[in-house]
Amino acid sequence: MSIDLTSAVGPVFSSGEHIAMVDDHAAHNYSPLPVVAATAEGAWITDVEGNRYLDALAGYSAVNFGHRNTEIIAAVTDQLSRLTLTSRAFHSDRLGPFCRDLATLCGKDMVLPMNTGAEAVESAIKIARKWGTDVKGVPTDQASIVVAAGNFHGRTTTIVSFSDDETARRGFGPFTPGFRIVPFGDADAMAAAIDDTTVAVLIEPIQGEAGVVVPPPDYLPKIRELCTTAGVLMICDEIQSGLGRTGATFASDHWAVVPDLYTLGKALGGGVLPVSAVVGNSDVLGVLAPGEHGSTFGGNPLAAAVGSTVVSMLGTGYWQDRATVMGAHLHGRLTAMVGSGVTSVRGLGLWAGVDVDPALGSGKDLCKKLAQRGVLVKDTHGSTLRFAPPIVITIDEIDWAMDQFAGVLESAAAKPAGVVTGSPQTDPRHT
Repeated sequence: MSIDLTSAVGPVFSSGEHIAMVDDHAAHNYSPLPVVAATAEGAWITDVEGNRYLDALAGYSAVNFGHRNTEIIAAVTDQLSRLTLTSRAFHSDRLGPFCRDLATLCGKDMVLPMNTGAEAVESAIKIARKWGTDVKGVPTDQASIVVAAGNFHGRTTTIVSFSDDETARRGFGPFTPGFRIVPFGDADAMAAAIDDTTVAVLIEPIQGEAGVVVPPPDYLPKIRELCTTAGVLMICDEIQSGLGRTGATFASDHWAVVPDLYTLGKALGGGVLPVSAVVGNSDVLGVLAPGEHGSTFGGNPLAAAVGSTVVSMLGTGYWQDRATVMGAHLHGRLTAMVGSGVTSVRGLGLWAGVDVDPALGSGKDLCKKLAQRGVLVKDTHGSTLRFAPPIVITIDEIDWAMDQFAGVLESAAAKPAGVVTGSPQTDPRHT
């Protein structure tokens, strides 16, 4: 199989040449797998040589609805022919409907549109501090926010200030004060950390970067109760876990918990654009006045058109139901591998963290072996792999990917000299 890219992107380079250019001219802030994507559709990516890969990562949930989803692409194409950017210096005809519809989806009444997930978290921190000063009456510059150990909310200077990942912190100080870190899943430790200066608890309902860690069943309800009793904002970071990934609109829905603020991103951009938002009620978001916060691109017409389409798609419930069904099958296949190279499986919906016996190799090594078999996943923290394919994935595709994973585990245990690849007769990449 081959593809012709000459007319679309100019000179054609091999995967090795592309990787060399990145090594030479791009900052080395990532260590990607040696796969150079050229085209994609649905759950599949094709590289510059024409090899196909099942994308079992989905851009860390940014591609929840599949690559080049037809409904989203239609909305983008239509908006591209009309209006793309105005800044917020004046209104556009897409911003109001987007904010109204996203607020409704969240059961809130106000939206602060931004671009990236980290921007949404930074914005939520600013809002919580302003609310704490203006509404709760915390003395100026004394506001504190409680977070969980193992968190991942982004990599800006403020956000890494409350990370316990030394790779994210080393060399980037001095750090922003005002944060307290307590163990994830320990509601008593959270309660002990809240005092009169506390303005918010910032929490991931499920910790993604930590390895898709699901908290104890009573954890989020207890945090909600703590925040309500103490007069503290509960902020749920649903940037990875929200918008259908776990089989619910928001991961916090699984525990019937409604936070004061949602931070959203990734899938809100439909796999096309960076779109993020902070969503809450006017008694919280209303603390912002003109000039106190902003973004040139936040809420631009093109982004709003995409975001509105995503909200409309989620409003049907189809994607949440599909993630539930596909996720149950994925977890069933993965759980069956426990004892055969897999030591534990965690997650909800179409999101799984898989711990592999370290004796079989590092997570990065296993990811490379899976890529050689045509399946793309991402490692984290040693020998943990994350599976989060687009919600458009089918049962047959899950089964094929799991067969490849089982083959990698078996090969790693036997330590063979060669690499086994899928058969063209049974490999979905060739259909």
